Amino acid sequence: MEVKVRDLSMLVLLAALWGASFLFTRLSVPEFGPFALVFLRVAIAAAVLLPILLFRGQLILLLQSWKHLFIIGAISAAVPFTLLSYAMLTVTGGFASILNASTPIWGALIALIWLGDSMSFTRIMGLVVGFCGVVVLVWDKLEFTSGGLGWSVVAVVSATFMYGLSASYTKRFLSDVPPIVVSAGSLLGASVALLPLGIMYWPEQSISVDAWLATIMLGALCTGLAFMILFNLMIRIGPANSMTVTYIIPIFATLWGAIFLGEVVTQQMLVGAAIIFSGTALAVGFVENKLKQWRAQRL
Repeated sequence: MEVKVRDLSMLVLLAALWGASFLFTRLSVPEFGPFALVFLRVAIAAAVLLPILLFRGQLILLLQSWKHLFIIGAISAAVPFTLLSYAMLTVTGGFASILNASTPIWGALIALIWLGDSMSFTRIMGLVVGFCGVVVLVWDKLEFTSGGLGWSVVAVVSATFMYGLSASYTKRFLSDVPPIVVSAGSLLGASVALLPLGIMYWPEQSISVDAWLATIMLGALCTGLAFMILFNLMIRIGPANSMTVTYIIPIFATLWGAIFLGEVVTQQMLVGAAIIFSGTALAVGFVENKLKQWRAQRL
């Protein structure tokens, strides 16, 4: 499927928005805390998407699949967003975004085990390479004593596992439901799931205007608008091409972090990123498909 200039521009915009989510989380989570922040994030995003369902007359589809949508909301938004927010109290956005780029590797592994998806030798090697990249990235940060980053690293890795699990769950139980219904329903489900924790852990101190603005941007732009762009891209260029955004997000996350927070990009992060991206490209069949297309053109 041909990717046009407009599609490429939308893909870059999506990466910029999702990259900015790490920045906005870093700016807001110290004041809100993980539970209150993520509740606001998913609630704001749901408020952006639900009117679209009403306009399209698709709210009935959400109600018909509400049980699965609630579950997918927990494993694709409520839990991983909270884990990432907790981690962002101590790790940089660039580091978290690079580690987050290993999500497709988990997705491929879980699909292999749970759904029985076939995998070639090349894709299996991609899983191994991607895992090695994760090890390179985190090997000197697994310190679990006071002041260490070990639990934050575990939180990010656990979030990527949940993302991978949600992909297989969606394919297994919600493959016939339109993507925008899945996203709006899952965000609404995540909002309901997090409401008690959001109230229980609501910050006692007053919240700064900057933190509120960052939270609104996180929910409305980096989640609500970003999902709308993703739906459009999936229709125009297909799911596989849309997922190449995974490779671009860390570029923007590290860029925004360096510009606005003075975060430093280390040589270890660059090496780990290169290995993870290579493994991901192999594991999801990106390289394999490109080679098949090239061979077909040569014949």
